[in-house]
Amino acid sequence: MKTTIGVFFGGRSTEHEISVLSACQAMAAINKEQYDIVPVYISKQGHWYTGPEFTVTENYRNIDKLLENAVEVYMRPVYGDYKLYPTRSKGLFGSPKPVAGLDVVIPVLHGSNGEDGNFQGVLQTIGIPFAGCDTLASANGMDKITMKMILAAEGIPVVDYVWFTDKQWSADSDTLTAKIENHLGYPVIVKPANLGSSVGIGCASNREQLREKVADAARYSTRIIVEKMVRNLQEINCSVLGDCDNYETSVLEEPVKSGEILSYMDKYLGGEKTERGMQAARKRIPADLPADETERIRYLAGETFRVLGCNGVSRVDVMVDGVTREIFVNEINTIPGSLSFYLWEAAGVPFDKLIDRLIKLAFKRKREMDGKTVSYSSNIFALGGGIKGAKGSKLK
Repeated sequence: MKTTIGVFFGGRSTEHEISVLSACQAMAAINKEQYDIVPVYISKQGHWYTGPEFTVTENYRNIDKLLENAVEVYMRPVYGDYKLYPTRSKGLFGSPKPVAGLDVVIPVLHGSNGEDGNFQGVLQTIGIPFAGCDTLASANGMDKITMKMILAAEGIPVVDYVWFTDKQWSADSDTLTAKIENHLGYPVIVKPANLGSSVGIGCASNREQLREKVADAARYSTRIIVEKMVRNLQEINCSVLGDCDNYETSVLEEPVKSGEILSYMDKYLGGEKTERGMQAARKRIPADLPADETERIRYLAGETFRVLGCNGVSRVDVMVDGVTREIFVNEINTIPGSLSFYLWEAAGVPFDKLIDRLIKLAFKRKREMDGKTVSYSSNIFALGGGIKGAKGSKLK
């Protein structure tokens, strides 16, 4: 019997289209003799749809037409119910007939409301096995501020930074500006704390540019991070596959950027017209680095994956100072563009086998979590406990 995979993608995110590209690549690579695929497209308005049309990238050129024949669906937040139900039932009475039953989920949701732990929380509530990081690891990996705090506490090198909320900036931008100038100096990189794909990121070389870039970042996030800019920057990426107790690292890539920082266009629209997604971006694989630097980067990527408690496939992006050759971890992508399949292909793991590994990891984690105690069978109320308050007064 085939395993049924629910592939969830799209979502309420600035990276919506990139998620569609990554998901279509993954669905095309899945071994159809071994798995049945149920695509679940999440619209920009947050509605869930399914249908065979959602597996083909070209169909997304006209979303309205694509949705005409689609079935809008939902999952009940009931532990153990892995079915997709139609939002509009054809019958007048009784429960709606399920559209499909899922065995496992592969989330291919990039950015907010999908990669940040929100969606993973839904899946954990239902109890269905799913590939990738859990709620905690997703949230910590997505938020650049929290991530850097955790990594720095574990001795993993990150660049100096200052962080604040949009309300703090509005209330006292002068004090925060002085803190940035005294602690970091110029130039700096300004980022929304919880977005990816270079959205909302900008360089600032003076006070006027700083205010401009913070205003832009605040359009996307309530939390903003300002980092010291690494001079003569060399960006290197490394993928990690496994779980936090048993993982391996891929070959390294060096993305080719068109400006000071790697842009959205560089990442996703840099290839031929027939290619899109991270695999289409201009890059050097393997990265041309000395052996000791290669091993150091692979070590730091693995440590980042381990410390954050990751699972599945992630991509860790590091920065190398071109003069001092210091190496800093920049960020982790817990659902990387194109699932970083091209880095694993370069390491001898075809895309369909990468999917196999993700499915096995999902079921492994499910088995391990099912062995943990999450509640007690005894009822303290039936035993007379918990009736009185802490000071002996009766509950009212």
